[in-house]
Amino acid sequence: MTQHIYDVIGVGLGPFNLGLAALTEETDEIDAVFFEKQEEFNWHPGMMIHGTTLQVPFFADLVSLADVKSDYSFLNYLQQNGRLYHFYFLEKFHISRKEYNDYCRWVSEQLSTCQFGMEVTSVRPIVSCGKQIYEVIVSHFSRREEVYYTENIAMGIGSVASIPHHLKGLGDTVFHSSEYMYKKDIVEQAQSITVVGSGQSSAEIILDLINQRGTSADIHWYTRSHGFFPMEYSKLGLEHFSPDYTNFFYKLTQEKKDKLLRKQDLLYKGISAETIGDIYDALYEGTVGDPEMNVHLQAMSEIKAIESAGESWIISGQQLVSEEEFERQSEIVILGTGYEPAVPHFLSPLSHELYWDEKGRYEVDENYALKSDLTPSIYVQNGEMHTHGVGAPDLGLGAYRNSVIINSIAGKEIYPMQEDYVFQTFGVEKMNRKKGTHVIR
Repeated sequence: MTQHIYDVIGVGLGPFNLGLAALTEETDEIDAVFFEKQEEFNWHPGMMIHGTTLQVPFFADLVSLADVKSDYSFLNYLQQNGRLYHFYFLEKFHISRKEYNDYCRWVSEQLSTCQFGMEVTSVRPIVSCGKQIYEVIVSHFSRREEVYYTENIAMGIGSVASIPHHLKGLGDTVFHSSEYMYKKDIVEQAQSITVVGSGQSSAEIILDLINQRGTSADIHWYTRSHGFFPMEYSKLGLEHFSPDYTNFFYKLTQEKKDKLLRKQDLLYKGISAETIGDIYDALYEGTVGDPEMNVHLQAMSEIKAIESAGESWIISGQQLVSEEEFERQSEIVILGTGYEPAVPHFLSPLSHELYWDEKGRYEVDENYALKSDLTPSIYVQNGEMHTHGVGAPDLGLGAYRNSVIINSIAGKEIYPMQEDYVFQTFGVEKMNRKKGTHVIR
């Protein structure tokens, strides 16, 4: 075979694979190319609500936590765009989603390895010169197909909207929160709007609705959670989003991992305290002088069914503690029901080669490679919460995970790994008597 063989081909260009592209660009050790079916970088455009911010500090950019000297850091983006002093005087640690998206676009436009309008449609293992590699079929937006070869794959395809089965396919006016900005025209015309879910997306939509429609629409917000509680954001709590915790979590049995994750909702599913405060302030300010604001917040409530009622919907639910049932009629229903990992269609021919756990999830090695009978690796980005813990979708761990992946592909340490990242101990500290030091088990 005389065709060029890459060290890694990246599938999808969300923030995680874009970070991998940026870090591989700055080393001569990795020969890579990345494909994205969309024609340009765009991060969650359906939730690009004015004024929303990241829930992580700006240091959780694509590269800084792996290499603060990188040309692709957020601070360098500011400097190159003449905004460094503006940001300095802004005095904010959490940047807007709009600016984060613009920063990522800026990086993607500088990287020659990032190819947009190119969809990976097929991946299959082949043998070249006695070594197993992957043949990758890529479809251009002009429908022209091209063939590439690589020793490794990095999947950064992101997650997909998670909608309960009994709420799927109901119509244009019942939709997932990820479509909110696309549906603004019909939302602005509706007289009754219902939001279901207790996460950050639901809260941001409610805040936007109160600010825009608080006195002109009937707005209801339901959640199964026990209350509209803030996400855990204490400094020691944040240390769960660290390599130390990831390493501790990975070594647990799968049974213990699943049990632990069920108890950690507020580490990654809650609402930021700032957003809760903004909602309360908007409600308080909006009711000064007793204006007509019809906003109803109801926790501990599960939506059991949504049925068509002509131009609107009948929502049936139950208060989970009192067990009282309720009904509501609403023109618009917005489902803030979260996201779930996506299994790409191009993996179907390889599914029998991959290892799956008893719940049908990927088995993943510590270096983020899918466990399989294949010799070359398929690395996964943000599809390993069940094996690596709550930090999987967190932007702050993206640079660390990419460092691990790059080091694994190169077979040596390109990006250094620290021994300790946090102050607390997640395992048990034991005395190493031979050396007289403490080690973590």
